Amino acid sequence: MVKKLVGLLHDTGSNDIVILCHGLCSTKEDDVMVNIAKALEKEGISVFRFDFAGNGESEGSFSFGNYWREADDLRAVIEHFRGATPSRGVSAILGHSKGAGVVLLYASKYQDISTVFNVSGRYDLNKGLEERAGKNFYGKDRTRWIH
Repeated sequence: MVKKLVGLLHDTGSNDIVILCHGLCSTKEDDVMVNIAKALEKEGISVFRFDFAGNGESEGSFSFGNYWREADDLRAVIEHFRGATPSRGVSAILGHSKGAGVVLLYASKYQDISTVFNVSGRYDLNKGLEERAGKNFYGKDRTRWIH
């Protein structure tokens, strides 16, 4: 099923572009994404920030922890810019929080982007989940996310 991903281009006229990926329960409009985009734009770097499927303005349903689907969303964005007229090179991908995990997964799978930024990436998925998903999220098995 084809889904519409919605994003915002900060175009400085540069043919190279940096793609920003937001975190869990967030969107392209999150202050972190907006501030990073503005800082890069100020340096003359074109930036594209978008909503993963099921988040923000993008179509689809939200799915907790679906890193592979979000890596596929990122792939679709990268291929869009490579096929655009004029073509743009993706010089870097940057992910914040959960988005950091997505960009690392993407980079390990496709190996076609040489610069990858991990900003506040999660390394222990058990920490913080209770605050976001509620005390009953784990149920009786607290180890279900430790892998």
